[in-house]
Amino acid sequence: MIFKDKTIVISGATRGIGKAIALKLAAEGANIVIAAKSVTENEKLGGTIYSAAEAINTAGGRALPVPCDVREEDQVQHVMKAAVETFGGIDIVINNASAISLTDTAATPRKRYDLMQDINVRGSFLMVQAALPHLKKSSNAHILTLSPPINLNPKWLGPHIAYTISKYNMSLLTLGWAEEFKNIPIAANALWPKTTIDTAAVRNLLGGQALANMSRTPRIVADAAFYVLQKEARRCTGNCFLDEEVLKAEGITDFDAYAITPGGPLYTDLFLDS
Repeated sequence: MIFKDKTIVISGATRGIGKAIALKLAAEGANIVIAAKSVTENEKLGGTIYSAAEAINTAGGRALPVPCDVREEDQVQHVMKAAVETFGGIDIVINNASAISLTDTAATPRKRYDLMQDINVRGSFLMVQAALPHLKKSSNAHILTLSPPINLNPKWLGPHIAYTISKYNMSLLTLGWAEEFKNIPIAANALWPKTTIDTAAVRNLLGGQALANMSRTPRIVADAAFYVLQKEARRCTGNCFLDEEVLKAEGITDFDAYAITPGGPLYTDLFLDS
């Protein structure tokens, strides 16, 4: 029970990768604070903070569902206050909440542009800022952000510049936090999947069932997060990890169990040059 009694705040943990990470850490005894907007079921997306909390408790953790729009500073601060009041502190913050729109400049309305910048960048910043006083008190504090290595190949900038810069800015925050907090220490790392992951975003926005069949399950990202978050904060910080790289370093080389279609073709995720 590596994470027994550790308190982990995860944004957007009602489904997909965030929920998979929550369940993985819950099985290791963690307290999981679910900070997300979903309080009623959306039939296209599925999952609420309450259904996620039930699954986390069943997995062996202790869940605290807190409604939160990460764009709203007062709501983010309320999440951290509730976490500390319930569990006594905060050890890990995971920035998972993210908005996506793979549209070019002409096809990206201002509201959609603002949504991606506000959730992906500002929301991640507010989460860490609000948790910082409590992370400083942890014996092995970590910040983990679901964002990619920064790849300046123009092919990732041209087709969907608004989304690309929002995700790259999340990674820039990670690198900045690693430097800023290195002497405390608080680790700050980013994590990104090597292949597309079978999530609601992939099924509803990117490629439907065809792309889902060429993807892996969220469990591969959860397993990678599990290994990153147990590292010594002083020695493991400032990295933009890929899930495969993390698992290979732990001696795991058979990834077929994670595939939706074992043995089938896999689709390389955004921002990675295959």
